Amino acid sequence: MISLSLAEIARIVGGQQHDIPDAGVQVTGPVAKDSREVRPGGLFVAFAGERVDGHDFARRAVEAGAVAVLAARPVGVPAIVVDDVVGALGALARTVVERLGATVVALTGSAGKTSTKDLIAQLLQRCGPTVWPEGNLNNEIGLPLTALRAEADTRHLVLEMGARGVGHIRYLAELTPPRIGVVLNVGTAHIGEFGGREQIAQAKGELVEALPEDGLAVLNADDPYVRAMAPRTKARTLLFGEAADADVRAENVRLTAQGRPAFTLHTPSGCGDVTMRLYGEHHVSNALAAAAVAHELGMPADEIAVALSEAGTLSRWRMEVTERADGVTVVNDAYNANPESMRAALRALVAMGTAARTAGGRTWAVLGEMAELGGDALAEHDAVGRLVVRLNVSKLVAVGGREAAWLDMGAKNEGSWGEESVHVSDAQAAVDLLRSELRPGDVVLVKASRSMGLERVAAALLDDEGVLGAEGGAAAR
Repeated sequence: MISLSLAEIARIVGGQQHDIPDAGVQVTGPVAKDSREVRPGGLFVAFAGERVDGHDFARRAVEAGAVAVLAARPVGVPAIVVDDVVGALGALARTVVERLGATVVALTGSAGKTSTKDLIAQLLQRCGPTVWPEGNLNNEIGLPLTALRAEADTRHLVLEMGARGVGHIRYLAELTPPRIGVVLNVGTAHIGEFGGREQIAQAKGELVEALPEDGLAVLNADDPYVRAMAPRTKARTLLFGEAADADVRAENVRLTAQGRPAFTLHTPSGCGDVTMRLYGEHHVSNALAAAAVAHELGMPADEIAVALSEAGTLSRWRMEVTERADGVTVVNDAYNANPESMRAALRALVAMGTAARTAGGRTWAVLGEMAELGGDALAEHDAVGRLVVRLNVSKLVAVGGREAAWLDMGAKNEGSWGEESVHVSDAQAAVDLLRSELRPGDVVLVKASRSMGLERVAAALLDDEGVLGAEGGAAAR
């Protein structure tokens, strides 16, 4: 964080100083909400959660080097006390962003936010110091924490904005006003909370409404809900996609034998060939969104193509591909799931499994429940189960309760499957089944909503054997 005195911070957040012997002391380190992540010179933010109250760890945070605590009550150590800790954190972030002068790039969408954020960050790093979220810190707490990691020399601040209702993105955009806003897609993630895709589009479009006249809205030309957002912004618009009228577009899209997307990138400044390290054709759209941002900030097309070809994944459990010593390949995409990302991951599995089938290997889809689909849950799970059969995946392991049963039912109704589809109760049951059935050359996709915890399946499979190494793994920062 840029250096601020405790007196300045108290003024910015409208807080009262308690047990602070010297208000001129500077906060020079990062802001943390976990006392275990505190660094010398930092600021600890105490949140009162349902199970853990950060105020109970205030003294530990100060002992670890925090200059003070941002808290809702006095805690017996140097503290700035406010009525609303979340609101105070947001106010502090807004002030820091205003003083920085960095280009703020914000993105939203129903699927692909984190992968696209990682791509944008890796491209913009080539142009100057860049800060971006670790994982998917995209709400009213995670977003300001990311912004407060920026330092005086930061040139680009890349932020991910999530929403669970109308007004959420508007609030986040007020905290960290963007100059470039990227809308990836309008899908069915959280549709049970929103009530319909029209409502999701209304919420996602709040990002382009927040852009200034000299800003840029980067919109997906292939998504009619996103394309229709253009009249909602005062900013210029730049379309990306495979549509013929897209300003940044992909042509000759294909998958390599390893399941990696390749295409020819076209931008207003030129073109270049891209072969990505990531897996799955869905990353083409993510790459085009990142390319549009990089083009706006002055990166030549040939450099963009090289950067996209070299970029990896920076976030865990998103199409992490690891080959075991015995030749079994594990694809850990267990961070989250919705109908769109399920379909994309299954198609990537099929592409990756082409070579495996030739060598006698099989493709396994280990799928768990997709959360927050509301009244569409039955139909969507049934449809994914049917797609597994249509794509000719070898085996389906549906993990969990009622929704998993619908996955299994869809597969069996579509293909009159028997033992090709199995419904198991939990992650351990899936692990036990796979341990008894896997053979060299098999490719195993593991995917579900985060609440299912299916990353445990992937972890157990990788613990079983020594590994040969991961492709497309975490890039160095």
